[in-house]
Formats: sequence, structure tokens, C-alpha cells
Amino acid sequence: MPSGIRIKRIEDRIRQDLSELLIREVNDPRLHQIFVTDVKVDRELAFADVYVSAVEGASRSAEILTGLESAAGFLRRILAARVELRAFPKLRFHWDPTPENADHIEKILAGLRDKK
Repeated sequence: MPSGIRIKRIEDRIRQDLSELLIREVNDPRLHQIFVTDVKVDRELAFADVYVSAVEGASRSAEILTGLESAAGFLRRILAARVELRAFPKLRFHWDPTPENADHIEKILAGLRDKK
């Protein structure tokens, strides 16, 4: 089993390479203007949970996750060629509400500052 530091490096590499793939090589219109917020790899390197968000917010989440699931095999194959691992983990995609939550909190704080 890899150490925690090695897993963190693998997660960072997958996030960086997947972000570049989504920008440069994926032509699916469902996957435009999305970004990878986080990647978590389990200790056995069997699964990589990829968290994504979009500029438009959660309104397109179902469409984006469907597009990513259909492109999962292609993305995994390209990533496996770029990231040197004996067996590349299967990609599982999840919607990350953190950017929308942060925006909502910022609006609340701005409203409180305006009331003073």
C-alpha cells in the first residue's frame, strides 16, 4: 500500500492532468466550462473520486455528470498513459457544491457588511 504522501501526489497529478484534458482534448459540449475541485484516491488505488463544479453552478450538474460518465473510459485511458501506475484507478465523478456554498456565504457576509 502506498504511503499517504504518495497518494496525495497521485491525487494532485490526476487532478492536474484531468483538468488539462478537459480543457484541451475533450470536445463534448456538456463538459465545457467545468473544473476539477478535488480528487480522492483510496488506499488500494482502485477508485479515484473526482469532484467537479461548473461556472454556471448546480443547474447543469446532471448534464455534466452524465457527460463525464460517458467519457470516463476515454479519460481513464489517457490518464493511465500519462500517470505511471501499475493499475490506474477507476474514475467516479461527483458534483462538488463547495463553490456555490462559498459564493452564498460571501453574499451573506457582504449583506451584513452593508447593513453596518
